[in-house]
Parts: sequence; C-alpha cells; structure tokens
Amino acid sequence: MDIRGLTALITGGASGLGAGAARVLSEAGARCALLDRNVDLAREVAAEIDGLALACDVVDTASIETALAAASAELGVPRIVLNAAGIDVAIRTAGPKGPHSLAEFERVLRVNLTGTFNVARLAAQAMTAEPPLNEDGERGVIVNIASVVAEDGPIGQVAYAASKAGVQGMTLPMARDLAPFGIRVVTVAPGMFETPLASGIPQSWIDAIIPTVPFPRRWGNPLEFGALVRQICENPMLNGEMIRIDGAIRMGIEHS
Repeated sequence: MDIRGLTALITGGASGLGAGAARVLSEAGARCALLDRNVDLAREVAAEIDGLALACDVVDTASIETALAAASAELGVPRIVLNAAGIDVAIRTAGPKGPHSLAEFERVLRVNLTGTFNVARLAAQAMTAEPPLNEDGERGVIVNIASVVAEDGPIGQVAYAASKAGVQGMTLPMARDLAPFGIRVVTVAPGMFETPLASGIPQSWIDAIIPTVPFPRRWGNPLEFGALVRQICENPMLNGEMIRIDGAIRMGIEHS
C-alpha cells in the first residue's frame, strides 16, 4: 500500500509510540490525525508534522465517532489506523495489601482491550465503504499494540498482561473478519521503549531489566517503532500476525 496522501488515525498520538509513528508516517507522506485525551499535547505534535489534533477517549463510543467524523471531513476517511492509546498499573493479584482492585483491573481492560476494539470496529466500518487502493483490493490496515508482557508477564502485571493478551488474541479473527473488504490487521508487541507509560516503572526494575536486553542493550526509540508501523502499512503480506519488536528480550519474573 502506498501511504502517500492517505489518512492515518492514531490514538494516543500525543506522545510515546503514537507520536513516534506519527512522525514517521507523516515524513512518508501520510496525513495524520492524532487522537488523545490530552489534546493540547496532541496539538504540539500535530503542529510539528502538519497534522490534525482531536480530543478523544477510546472508552467513549460517541467520542470516537465524533473524532472519526472530524478526521474524515478534514483529511479523508482513514486508511491507516494505529491503536496506541493505553494505560498500565502494577498491582499483585493478592498480598499483604489485600486483593487486586477489581475496578483497576477492569479499567485497564476497558482502555487497552475494549478501547482498541472500539476504535478498530468503527474505523473498519468506515473503510468498507471506500474504494480499493490497489489491484489487490486493499482498503486499509489496522495496527494494534500489544506488548511482550502479553506472552511473558512479570509480577504485578496481571491486568496489563491480560489486556494485551486480549489484543493479541483478536488479531487473527479480526483479520479474517475484514479480509473480504481488503482490510489487514497486524498487532505489534513492543518491549522496553522509552515512553511516558514506562515512566511509572520503578527505577530499580529498569536498572535490572535493561541489561538483560540481548541487543541492542538499551531502550527502544519510538521512531524505531514507527518504522515498523510504516513497513506494516507498505507490505501487503503482513496480516493476521503479532510482531515482537523487543531486542530479543524475554521478561523475567520481577516487576514490583
């Protein structure tokens, strides 16, 4: 898929992986709509890349519909969707402080899993009415974000791991659902990337885990994540799969 001139809808686009992907896709010629609850920060990134910033909460269907309609009216119906909005908590299932808060567990699943599906289903429906972009009949691509924690979750990450395993699990059936319309679905599972979400990780754990990354032994850069998103958009044979981008890390037991 030639992404030049196409509209990319990016949730969580104000910072971190979403902003990194927006910068890469914009440089490649895409027109980016950045959806975020922090619309002021999204405007700063949008000004940098000549994009569009829109307030959006992925757990609110009306909010998504409003943002999708605004992006479509100004830039065109999105043919690239990146679900980068997400949250994390570090709480053990049970222990001296009591059981894991059910409200916190449900909140993480609602944002990371239900929010991802909510945006994907609405954006995909809009794509189905658009003409194909090429001789393959391709209409667009949806890129969702899981995490290496979906496969090797450490202590204290039961909510986050469950939410991201859910994103991984819906990849293939969603790709099969949307294949008749020429819409691909790919999930990316990042490892240790330098993002605002990672800022909540205890420094002692960071000091212990970064040296275990086989290569390169450092934080990932959101622009490196963005480069993978671009390749997913441009390579039509990438579909129905989760791709790890993690420097070959395999998470240990400890987190908190």
